Amino acid sequence: MLSPPQSASNLAVSGGSEPFSSAGSSSAGSLSQGSSQPEDFRLRSMRFNWQLKAILPVGLVLLAGLLLFTLATVSLRNPERHAVLIVAGAGAVAICAVSIVALAYLIQRPMVELQEKIGLVSEGDLDVAVSFSRRNDEIGDLGRNFNHMMEQLRESREEIERLHHTQISRAEHLATLGEMAAGLAHEIRNPLAGIAGVIEIIGRDLPSTSPARAVVKDVRLEIAQIDRILTDLLETARPHPPHVSRGDLNTTVEHTVMLVRQQVLSRPIKIELERAPDLPEVEHDSDQIHQVLLNLLLNAVQAIEGGGAGTVRVRVGSREGCASVVVSDSGRGISPQNLPNIFRPFFTTKGNGTGLGLSLARRIVEEHHGRIEVTSVVGKGSQFEVLLPFQLPAAEVAVQ
Repeated sequence: MLSPPQSASNLAVSGGSEPFSSAGSSSAGSLSQGSSQPEDFRLRSMRFNWQLKAILPVGLVLLAGLLLFTLATVSLRNPERHAVLIVAGAGAVAICAVSIVALAYLIQRPMVELQEKIGLVSEGDLDVAVSFSRRNDEIGDLGRNFNHMMEQLRESREEIERLHHTQISRAEHLATLGEMAAGLAHEIRNPLAGIAGVIEIIGRDLPSTSPARAVVKDVRLEIAQIDRILTDLLETARPHPPHVSRGDLNTTVEHTVMLVRQQVLSRPIKIELERAPDLPEVEHDSDQIHQVLLNLLLNAVQAIEGGGAGTVRVRVGSREGCASVVVSDSGRGISPQNLPNIFRPFFTTKGNGTGLGLSLARRIVEEHHGRIEVTSVVGKGSQFEVLLPFQLPAAEVAVQ
């Protein structure tokens, strides 16, 4: 009568019973993991259930009232005094009983229900709600907040599941496209090599004064462009893991800068390199990082419009515990609406671009457990920063 059957153990000191909620059990378990065993034992032995804490002040006040009432009835006769004391004691007991029943009905029952619902949630059932949310008090506020939280969790789970299915479908679609692209690239490359050989023979046999030589030269350039596109497609569709070894990142960067300088000799573009002599060796695939930096440098050169003068700066250093290579230019910059899309495959703003360069560069850097950061201001230029960890996980370092 005093409390619901399922919570009768809660009326005892917790040293001989379980805590009143699973959340309390979890908290006690967390404390025991972070503290010594004797301290955890002391905490458990000193802990009292909330019912006892709530009734204890009421009982003490009633006991003090009985003592004072006893002193006040000293002048009465014994039979009358005994009767008055019996009535007062019975009233005190009734008050305690009513208090216990009220607490059990108003507080303990909602807490037990909340405990059961939290147990269901911990098992993965989010379709739960508490019934005391209709109450117009603090316990009702707790119930309404709990139900609202569960509603948000259900919506979040549905959104996550929807996004998961979308991403799975997209991944399958991209995998199919990748296989098709790889197959097409392989099939196109074979006749392309034959065409390139025929054009080479034709160009050799033409007289030096023939105007067709200029056409042959243009055809060679177009064949080289097609071959480059096919190479990017194959690299994107069939990526190979990096062959990592410890080496000087300055050397890799310097080799790339030297190659790009040879390509811009006829343009008034200055490529500056700032080395980092004290930089520790970095575990990386020098060929793949060379490919990344070559793409960034060529993009920086092409961003300087109209064949005019400009500067491309390359700075090697370290930041946030990683090796850093910064490539900045004084070109036209990237518009804010295009900036979020520059790493997407096949996205390009160039007339003759494939849109695979930056996508491939980011994939290579991410396979090195690094990242690429970009900032750009239209009309002032762009800055790309490649961050690479000095040391990769041991399982990914190639045996040299």
